[in-house]
Amino acid sequence: MHHFTTLIDSNTLSEHLSRDDLTLFDCRFDLGNVQWGEAEYARAHLPGAFYLHLDRDLSGPITARSGRHPLPDPERFANRLAELGAGSDTQIVAYDQGNGAYAARLWWLARWIGLRNVAVLDGGIAAWRAAGLPLETTVRTPRPRTLPVSLAADAWVSTETVDELRRRPGNLLIDARGAERFAGRNETLDPIAGHVPGARNRPFLDNLGADGRFLPALVLRQRFGTLLGSVAPSSLIAMCGSGVTACHNLLALEHAGLTGARLYAGSWSEWIRDPRRPIATGMY
Repeated sequence: MHHFTTLIDSNTLSEHLSRDDLTLFDCRFDLGNVQWGEAEYARAHLPGAFYLHLDRDLSGPITARSGRHPLPDPERFANRLAELGAGSDTQIVAYDQGNGAYAARLWWLARWIGLRNVAVLDGGIAAWRAAGLPLETTVRTPRPRTLPVSLAADAWVSTETVDELRRRPGNLLIDARGAERFAGRNETLDPIAGHVPGARNRPFLDNLGADGRFLPALVLRQRFGTLLGSVAPSSLIAMCGSGVTACHNLLALEHAGLTGARLYAGSWSEWIRDPRRPIATGMY
């Protein structure tokens, strides 16, 4: 049976809804209204989907040293997926309200614990609705499975590692935030504005076309290739404000066939926890 590992479009997903090995996760979220996504899920969601909350399910507890969305405990995260029907051989599809920012977080986390048959619904529920496909309001009873963890320990890097690697030639730190926040001109979420010195700005929205869906793999490969230059994809470290939208760049890279990049899980909100760490403003 065919599996999907990066993106899946609405019409293709609709043809696979009857698969016994399919598990759908609704990841809609709003940083400014953390109850919004769950409320929208209750109003209507894709048939058979279960809801995962960014703060409760896709992140761990915030500490005095962490960023705003620390990585969850991998065993706890795996158990949560398993109790909702995800197993090591199931096809997981994640979606959010549209651009994939939150669904990509689930995609990355699932790969981090060893899963490979994980995809993001391209265009999210907005594309599903635009295609006239069915929604439901009922929450189905999940069929729990077992989900052992096979952790990819090298999939992310710590703040200390980033501080070391950013000074070495041959490494590329890419920040997925919008240009204004990266430059330190319009910080709306974190108490200190700016970016990690040496980082380059590559907003995650640049991965999308005017229709809100991912650009073709070839286009993404060309654009990331220009950004990478002579740097290998495995030497790229993706970051953002809290380690969420950085996963969007990692998904785009994977879809483009550029594999091996890593996540700076703590990202900007962890970097600024220590006032001794340097801060840059402006574009470069």
